[in-house]
Amino acid sequence: MKLVIHLPVEAARLARICEVAGPLHVVNAPSANVAAEIVEADAFFGKLTPTLLRAAQRLKWVQAPTASLEHYVFPELIEHPCVLTNMRGLFSDVIADHVLGLVICFARNLHLYVRNQCRRVWEPVGGEEGRSDFISGPGVVGSIDRHHLHLADCTLGVVGAGAIGSEIARRARAFDMTVVAVDPRATSIPDVCDVWPTARLNDLLAVSDFVVIAAPHTPETQKLFRTPQFACMRRSAYLINIGRGAIVDLADLTAALRDKVIAGAGLDVFETEPLPAEHPLWDMPNVIITPHVAGASPRIAERHTEVLLENIRRFVAGVPLLTPVDKRQWF
Repeated sequence: MKLVIHLPVEAARLARICEVAGPLHVVNAPSANVAAEIVEADAFFGKLTPTLLRAAQRLKWVQAPTASLEHYVFPELIEHPCVLTNMRGLFSDVIADHVLGLVICFARNLHLYVRNQCRRVWEPVGGEEGRSDFISGPGVVGSIDRHHLHLADCTLGVVGAGAIGSEIARRARAFDMTVVAVDPRATSIPDVCDVWPTARLNDLLAVSDFVVIAAPHTPETQKLFRTPQFACMRRSAYLINIGRGAIVDLADLTAALRDKVIAGAGLDVFETEPLPAEHPLWDMPNVIITPHVAGASPRIAERHTEVLLENIRRFVAGVPLLTPVDKRQWF
């Protein structure tokens, strides 16, 4: 049996691959050799192209180097009998941390206070006149109080209850938030909440204070969020997108924020990346922009290698692989 890797990996990772490969002959193929090497390959790791797939005569397994597959799959690969696996499961806790960071920023107005700090401005959201004094104390709810959310009173809606969405939900429950979710496959997030079918997306939007998109980019999720979906959200609600930019129509979102259809948005992914410097979202005080870094962590590279190694072990042993995907659904 033969495993072809392309583009070639560095020596340290190659040594670990060879260590677990056993009888599997490993070829770390440069571009000049990969077309010839893939002819008799049983397995492939890296960027597969239609030309390489046509050259392969006995390919049984393809390991994509990424979790997302919208940029990876193509019609010939979808129709090919090989098993495709991806790198899902690497980012769940890291991205969930990022999401809860955005939730807390909006709930406590930290995004506004950081801007005020840069201007050396002491200005509580809700106005200084809303502050309780040292004589009567906080006996009534003031305007400052009303402008700072109590997370345990809030509902977080998760669109996509896979590994990332489930971890976001668990972290939200740790803050005593109510959690609702929609997903085309899952029916529950253990110990957190029931999961509704995606047909109930509008129900989720109507009850959520924070809507988190944790779904992959698939044919079904392309531009899932447009003007009608924003109209279903509460005017006080925030949208957080750490899924894929293609899920949210950028022009419709910009209009919804400009017209105060929703209260704000925390965005790590965009239809166009990088987001153009002249785009109006940059100037909106109710928007937090991060440059597609929700999955960044010093832990990810090692996890990436471990998924690859585990799938190699399973392929050699002839047992089901760890991360198989539905090629037609892209996940």
